Amino acid sequence: MDRGVLNFFAGPTALPWPVIARMRGDIVDFQGTGMGVMEISHRAPEIEFLLADTAARVRRVLGLPADWEVLLLQGGGSLQFSMIPMNFSAPGDPVDYVDTGYWACKSIAEPQRMGRDVAVVASSADTSYRHVPPVSSIRPRRRARYLHLVTNNTVEGTQFRELPRTGVPLIADMSSDLMTDVFDASASDMVYAHAQKNIGIAGVTLVVIRRSMLEGIAARPSELPAILDYRTHAQHGSNYHTPPTFAIYVTWLMLDWIEGEIGGLAALGTLNRRKAATLYDFLDGTPFYRCLAERGSRSITNVTFALPSAQLHGQFLEEAGKAGFTGLAGHRSTGGCRASLFNGVTQEAVGRLVDFMDAFARQHRSQGGSFDE
Repeated sequence: MDRGVLNFFAGPTALPWPVIARMRGDIVDFQGTGMGVMEISHRAPEIEFLLADTAARVRRVLGLPADWEVLLLQGGGSLQFSMIPMNFSAPGDPVDYVDTGYWACKSIAEPQRMGRDVAVVASSADTSYRHVPPVSSIRPRRRARYLHLVTNNTVEGTQFRELPRTGVPLIADMSSDLMTDVFDASASDMVYAHAQKNIGIAGVTLVVIRRSMLEGIAARPSELPAILDYRTHAQHGSNYHTPPTFAIYVTWLMLDWIEGEIGGLAALGTLNRRKAATLYDFLDGTPFYRCLAERGSRSITNVTFALPSAQLHGQFLEEAGKAGFTGLAGHRSTGGCRASLFNGVTQEAVGRLVDFMDAFARQHRSQGGSFDE
């Protein structure tokens, strides 16, 4: 269905039309209850089923082994920045981080506030985060409680192609690329992702974690608030307190769409790489634009680029808006432009964006020249 607006926001972002179509009916009557899904008690059988089945779908789609827990939490990725050091370390403990930009820096600040011994063991700050550090350069301290990194950097448009295997427990913020391609559970010990980019709407954060990590939580229960203890949510099936039921419901639908309509993560990964290649190939072949991320580190889900001048940048965003494209402005911290190609963005939408960008470049080339001149 053509909704008239093509959404390239970095989150919340576009949802697949089949998911929206199903939401319409369940807002009025969920599974024959006569109530909308957001009206039903979190202790009702229908919502208990929803929580359990969402976790089961996560297991199937990601191919998780039996020794992993699935948690559906609140607070977004930002709360995870605090919960991780609170659960897995004590004051003075060594915890290691990889600095790849805006959100990585946010994650590093929290354990520093808590008095942990924080080390940045790899960084790409020296090139303004235009690439991610080589995996071989990531060497955490042997005594580190964990190693934390962001797999995909939405602001900078960079992404790790593989994860380091160092012998130190790896915790990965995969907020913008989990459920976009096949998942290798053997490469990490905990992964988290807030839903509003690829697997739903704002309000729920998916955490998948090895049970061995839960068993090794360092803080004494008396010092760790129950609601901030991962073990609490695991023991209560993500229903310790009122969960974000509607947001979880949308994730449940998204997982069904990935499984049933797309055919799983391998098929979805093929679609997502094709979308990204369409836009990157155009950008590389059109000197009027410049990709901001280095070629070997380019994100599949967030394409960052610039125009030759500030005037053309403003004209581009203005004309794009009039043509029905929204969400193309870069992050406020970096400027430039950004097209986010999350799961809900179609190949057709990317093709129409490329057509618009091509026409804009042809029309305005004489105003700003090109980066190659």
